[in-house]
Amino acid sequence: MPVMPITLWMSTILIIRKIGLQSSLYIVLAMCCCGCTPLPEYIQNGFKVGPNYRTPDAAVANNWIDASDKRVRTNSDDLSHWWTVFNDPVLNELVCGAYQQNLTLQEAGYRVLQARAQLAIAIGELFPQSQAMTGDFFRQASSGETGSKQRFTSRWDYGFTLAWELDFWGRFRRAVESDRASLQASVAEYDDVLVTLLSDMVTAYVQYRTTEERIKYVTENVNIQTKVLEITRQKAAVGNAAKVDVDQAESTLYATQAGISELEITLRIANNQMCILLGMPPEQLRNKLGKAPIPVAPVDVAVGIPADLLRRRPDVRRAERLAAAQCAQIGVAVSEFYPHISIDGNLDYQATRFKDLFNGKAMSGSIGPSFRWDILQYGRLLNNVRLQDAHFLELVEAYKQSVLNANQEAENGLVVFLKAQERYTWQKKSVDAGKSALDTVREQWNAGKVDFTRVAQLLQNQVILEDTLAQVQGEISAGLISVYKALGGGWEIRCTGCPAPLPVELMPVPRKDDGGGARPANRAVLGMPVGQ
Repeated sequence: MPVMPITLWMSTILIIRKIGLQSSLYIVLAMCCCGCTPLPEYIQNGFKVGPNYRTPDAAVANNWIDASDKRVRTNSDDLSHWWTVFNDPVLNELVCGAYQQNLTLQEAGYRVLQARAQLAIAIGELFPQSQAMTGDFFRQASSGETGSKQRFTSRWDYGFTLAWELDFWGRFRRAVESDRASLQASVAEYDDVLVTLLSDMVTAYVQYRTTEERIKYVTENVNIQTKVLEITRQKAAVGNAAKVDVDQAESTLYATQAGISELEITLRIANNQMCILLGMPPEQLRNKLGKAPIPVAPVDVAVGIPADLLRRRPDVRRAERLAAAQCAQIGVAVSEFYPHISIDGNLDYQATRFKDLFNGKAMSGSIGPSFRWDILQYGRLLNNVRLQDAHFLELVEAYKQSVLNANQEAENGLVVFLKAQERYTWQKKSVDAGKSALDTVREQWNAGKVDFTRVAQLLQNQVILEDTLAQVQGEISAGLISVYKALGGGWEIRCTGCPAPLPVELMPVPRKDDGGGARPANRAVLGMPVGQ
């Protein structure tokens, strides 16, 4: 606000004329000596006391640990719809439904509304803080024994009052800075909730399909073991097998059947999780989801470079914006060392008769500058500055830690994704070899060349091998999900994707060159394309 300093200096001149030059010189000298901000810094900061914010430096790795792996591409892909790499229409529909209906996301959206309202309140403090219209009427009776000429009198009164504390030291402008950064932090929090929501929905869906695949493998083994049990009973009936072989075949079969019930619990939990993410009471989704294999992940992934995490990760941006908001609070605290300069005025109309109330003679009023200076605060103001500064330093460290956590999560996701692919290759070979061994032993058992114990062992082993194979296949997809979540992918759909869950106007997409901040001139709508 370039006109603000001119207005403030005019007010200072009025004060000088009111209280005298000598007294004013003492006041100005004290203002310059007691403050915490040197005059050059005060001018450089745009006539605001306190420090100007600068994005803290944070340690970021130069490259990924597995950067040499040809499956790790360092180019940056569009991650706004990363789940579409699985080419699963059902999954795409679930993700869009979760974005539109999830209650936790809508809670975060309403917190954005609160932050926007708080920013508007702070901006309003730049203008006259107190403006009121007053009015009253009363009729008074005087004692007749006092010699009053008029015993009954009436008075009509209405007027206006105004009090404007001028932002000489930037207290209100620092508060606007703080609330604007808080708004950006709330938008980043919304984006972080959205990133988590998308990854949770895809993870629950992959878990659901993985459990279905595990149930399918166990059911196939139950069918095989049921046939083996029938053959064993037939052999026992003609004396070609002992009762212990029948008991062992039954034990193997029943243990495998018990595993189905356990897997159905896992399946139901994943089903219920998807319902909650969709913002609906738990219900059976089997008919809606239909049958489908485990989502197949591509063999490679584009992860960019670790420094991209500072721009992509909403939680990192939120931590940085919280630090910026707190830095502005230091300026608010420092401004309390200086006098509060105000312009106060009132305009009043008084008359004994209502018809005379609007005459020019009924008007009275006053206007003039004033100041209030908090002195002898016994260290309270200084310690408040120390408090705000310590809180700022705490948030700076939290921001640095969030960067480290982001790097760790990305590396964890990458190693799971890459190593699970290798594990799947070996596990598939183990399953194939196990099937071959089981077929050979079953033939030998039918021919009476081996006892049933060997068959039972291979039957149990095959159940474990195939169940592990399904889990590893799901682990590949889960690893890729973790990578995309760690990269902060998906929040962009609020600007380019599905219809909006709430008609909330948000701050814009961060730029690479603004340290995680946002351009206030641009506008984006929650979940709707920019420009609508």
